[in-house]
Amino acid sequence: MSLEQLYLVLLAGGLVLLAGVVGTRVAHGAGLPSLLLFLALGVVVGEDGFGVDFDNAELARNLGTAALAVILVEGGLTTKWSDVRKLVAPAGVLATVGICVSLVVTAAGAHFLLGFDWQLALLLGAIVSSTDSAAVFSVLRVLPLPRRVAGLLEAESGFNDAPTVILVLLFSTTPLVVSPGPLLASLLYQLVIGVLVGLGVGWVGGVVLPRLALPASGLYPLASFGLGLVAFAASGAVQASGFIAAYLCGVVLANSGLPHRSATRSFAEGLGWLAQIGLFVLLGLLVTPSRLAVEVIPALVVGLVLLLVARPLSVVVSLVWFRIPLREQAFLSWAGLRGAVPIVLGTFPVVQGVPGSERLLDVVFVLVMVYTVVQGPSLRPAARWLGILPREATREIQVEAAPLDVLDAELLSMSVPPGSAMHAVSIRELRLPEPSVVTLVIRDGHTFVPSPETAIESGDELLIVTTFSQRQRTEQRLRAVSRKGRLARWFGERGDPA
Repeated sequence: MSLEQLYLVLLAGGLVLLAGVVGTRVAHGAGLPSLLLFLALGVVVGEDGFGVDFDNAELARNLGTAALAVILVEGGLTTKWSDVRKLVAPAGVLATVGICVSLVVTAAGAHFLLGFDWQLALLLGAIVSSTDSAAVFSVLRVLPLPRRVAGLLEAESGFNDAPTVILVLLFSTTPLVVSPGPLLASLLYQLVIGVLVGLGVGWVGGVVLPRLALPASGLYPLASFGLGLVAFAASGAVQASGFIAAYLCGVVLANSGLPHRSATRSFAEGLGWLAQIGLFVLLGLLVTPSRLAVEVIPALVVGLVLLLVARPLSVVVSLVWFRIPLREQAFLSWAGLRGAVPIVLGTFPVVQGVPGSERLLDVVFVLVMVYTVVQGPSLRPAARWLGILPREATREIQVEAAPLDVLDAELLSMSVPPGSAMHAVSIRELRLPEPSVVTLVIRDGHTFVPSPETAIESGDELLIVTTFSQRQRTEQRLRAVSRKGRLARWFGERGDPA
């Protein structure tokens, strides 16, 4: 490649990146996961659009695997252990037993309804059965779900990539021979060693990094992310699951008291977005739009089996032993988003030369596109209809301000909903735990610093600074006052999550 060609490639890449960044605003406004726009951007740039010819499935698989590792490290670094600690067991069951149930039901539907041979049917079931970490993480950033629901979705999407990849690789062998004993042994080995490597690398990083006096604060986010990639590569090098190692390493690092946590999380989110944009555009380039029209009906049929039968059944079977309300199970069934992971996994059998695998990739691509359009915008209305979207909810705001990091402080935002008992309550009467304080009020588009006697009104947006140790008590007090007013404690209201 000449220097002039390098400039053209960088120019095209930069323009595509900027288009993706700007497009996230459009997708957010429409309630769609941004992946849909990135995939469409890749299709537009591809051979049936601007004419960029890309059909290297092996390169797409390798780059896609690396991008998924980055996305999982980012997901781990932005996960709070307090949100998922009690959900590890149900999430683990969803990511293993749930995957198997969904795989069998979807494969049976593809075989009996569409005539797929059993190898392609099993591959299709395995490819589309796992929820997509990138799609789920992007939705959870903007949808204020209860912590139990959000944590369960987050943990499941972080865990289920590992068993799915193992199953897809197994079903991609030719000729296909399924032996339950070796299959179970392989699954246990890859998952157990992956977990141990991820936890081990994360623990070492959590012990060493706080004791290192690095010359620049920007090196701490780099070191944290580098450890996640080390866990991924080291686990893969010993034939274990790098995906679960990367995610768990990120979780351990994020919750081990590392310095510059806010900067690390912001850096991780930036790299995660970069990986998503590059990955989805690349996958959009890989498909040939002119071949997709004939696969619309098969994709719709498989999608309906997955959405209405396989996913709900897998949720019910997995959570039957846990005290998860039925309405939350219903939302979990509907919120099983698919995205880049199924399309990346669809390249595995293509690289292995499985007969019919190119058609399989087209079916998966259409399924992801269609059901993202259906599921993405419907999540918020579905959460409201099922009654699991809390009326009073605080959202964490990621900021780059160094003083918050130094003081171990956090910035929260709360909207006062219509009909809230917080209406007409003064700032003083909130009685937030020390040292929490309401620093700013946004009312009818105007911003002002409140005094202790300022009365709160419905529709106000409150910005609250609190410490990490007092965050939970602060949120409880805000919920209690929103429900019962200034005398909430007299009514026995403690502000526990709904």
